[in-house]
Amino acid sequence: MRSLYGQDVQDRSGAKIGSVGQVWADAAGEPTWVSVATGVMGHHESMAPLQSARMQQDKLSLPYDKATVRGAPSVETGTDEPLDAQQLTQLYAHYQLPPPTPPAPPRQQAAGYPRGPELTRSEERLLVGTESEPAGTARLRKHVVDEDVHTTVPVEHDEVRVEREPIAPGDRRARSEIGDEQQELRLRAEHPVVSKEQVPVERVRLTKDEVVEDQPVDERLRREQVEADVPQSARSRR
Repeated sequence: MRSLYGQDVQDRSGAKIGSVGQVWADAAGEPTWVSVATGVMGHHESMAPLQSARMQQDKLSLPYDKATVRGAPSVETGTDEPLDAQQLTQLYAHYQLPPPTPPAPPRQQAAGYPRGPELTRSEERLLVGTESEPAGTARLRKHVVDEDVHTTVPVEHDEVRVEREPIAPGDRRARSEIGDEQQELRLRAEHPVVSKEQVPVERVRLTKDEVVEDQPVDERLRREQVEADVPQSARSRR
């Protein structure tokens, strides 16, 4: 039994659930229940039965899915207390296991009186568990859309202005010939030029988190009732 402590625990699909924290044995010393430390923040470990469990490649393999084990009743980490009747009832119900049949106490019968007829009354008990099933597929898609962009850019251009300067009398630098003449001044103007480049701007990924929540379960159970039809004169007065 000691060899189970700390062993990795996996579900029926081979996915890791956690590791063995504590082990409980029956009266004969056979291990029957283990607690599984799942790594979830907290001081509790989920309980799991060793019935139908097996060691596979140094891992304890359970015949349940991860969600069922993580949603099972739990115990405090490091506890050495035995499981009480209420805990066992909750565990058998969660894993849909038939509870062990307790030994029947010896029947006492008054001497000298024959045993009378009897009926066994039965009733249904609700065993609630979970089962994993596909819940859809999440996908990432990207497609191209057009977006109108409006912006401005400063541009330069030359503008011409005419300046007139009077010539003072006697200014020898000025020419006085009369005739046709032409001078040129080259002008410059800028205009917008547009180009495009592709740049990465964001990484988008899908991640999933396992969330445990309580869901209500409504069911109708049947049980038997036993009525005794005894003549008035034969009814016991005790």
